[in-house]
Amino acid sequence: MITSERMAAVDANAAALGVPRKQLMESSGNAVAREVREVADPGDAVCIVAGRGNNGGDAFVAARFLDEYNVTTLLLGRAERIGTDIARANWDALTAAEADTREVTDSADFELPDADVIVDAMLGTGVTGALREPEATAAAAINDADATVIAVDVPSGVDADTGESDGVAVEADRVVTFHDEKPGLSELDARVRVADIGIPDAAELFVERGDLRTLSRDPQSHKGDHGEVLVVGGGPYTGAPALSAQAALRAGADLVRVACPESVAREVQGYEESLIVRPLPGERLRAGHVDRLLDLAADHDAVVFGPGLGDAEETGAAAREFLSSFDGTCVVDADPLREVPDVETDAELVCTPHQGELVAMGGETADDWRERRDLVERFAADLGHTLLVKGAYDVISDGDRTRVGRTGNPGMTVGGTGDVLAGITGALASIRDPVTAAGLAAYVNGRAGDLVVEEQGYGLLATDLLDRVPEAMWGDDE
Repeated sequence: MITSERMAAVDANAAALGVPRKQLMESSGNAVAREVREVADPGDAVCIVAGRGNNGGDAFVAARFLDEYNVTTLLLGRAERIGTDIARANWDALTAAEADTREVTDSADFELPDADVIVDAMLGTGVTGALREPEATAAAAINDADATVIAVDVPSGVDADTGESDGVAVEADRVVTFHDEKPGLSELDARVRVADIGIPDAAELFVERGDLRTLSRDPQSHKGDHGEVLVVGGGPYTGAPALSAQAALRAGADLVRVACPESVAREVQGYEESLIVRPLPGERLRAGHVDRLLDLAADHDAVVFGPGLGDAEETGAAAREFLSSFDGTCVVDADPLREVPDVETDAELVCTPHQGELVAMGGETADDWRERRDLVERFAADLGHTLLVKGAYDVISDGDRTRVGRTGNPGMTVGGTGDVLAGITGALASIRDPVTAAGLAAYVNGRAGDLVVEEQGYGLLATDLLDRVPEAMWGDDE
């Protein structure tokens, strides 16, 4: 099954992979036409009730394939307000062919002709909430009609993810949905057919720009809605925690605090005025700091643990104690990664090893990315946590869901880019599930590196990525 939000991302990913929405619409419309043929006899009256979005566009295509029937297409609204170019082109194709097409601009004027089959293509999976006019009037008329009702993708007025409706909704006899079944359709008293419309498996496997759709923000957002992140790092190194913290801010976290040994606190603060630094006594992380860290972590949505902590034995012991006691979301990076396999924890961990660190954790790797994907997936299942294994192809898996990232370039072998990745992952893990967060972070980090290299060539610094993170996340990538 696939949620409506995820389906929209996969749709856009298919376009990024070279399968345009126009081609998918042609396949979708053909699938709807096949469903009509299953229930209609030649010469039967078929009425298509269509909205102004791509759901309506699918039905306009279907109308072209139904010449053996008496087809009437009702457009709810004015043709000039059809929302996408491809839907408008298919409407224009119907009108140019002098098909029976009618615009309904007022619910008071809605009149459903007698029909043997009605196709509901008013609203698709991305629309939720109570139906407005003229859709509400049209849905009521469809329900009163003595006809077989076929819904395109989801009955209008029904939430594709829950099967619930807020007020009137189309009561379909059949549903033609695309690519994969939507969770809410199982709740309906209707026959559901899943049509393969040519979306490649790669659109779900590879993280592409369609996945960035999930990063849109509510205009009514308040401070804290987009995550508060705690970075625990530093001691032997100062740049690493500062890079992670700045990256978390650039990736949209509302507040970022850094807990680091007091010996480096002033230096870390000096990197960026927006950082809030919480000093820990001494020169490196040790067991005596754990209670303080747990208190701090409880006030944050995600923790990034590890950048610049070093490999001292007392620091490793503190890492084990913290991870075993913490029960929130934690991105684990750098030296503490080796402690993860020996820790029992209720925390949701996102581990970000490169391939050498993966082997040190007890995992296996391979040169071929497909073989490496399978190895990472199995190790993640054994580990019980999410892995983001860095490489030319980043592999992200929790043992059940697996994604692959392909952005990035050889210039990113420079030190510090992993710290940036950890910070981006922390920001996203504060508001998204671990696999989604890690997959998006891998894409964004690599894309930021690509933007730098496109402009200046190799020789990039990790700090060069920071200013490019917002563009990689929210910029126009078309």
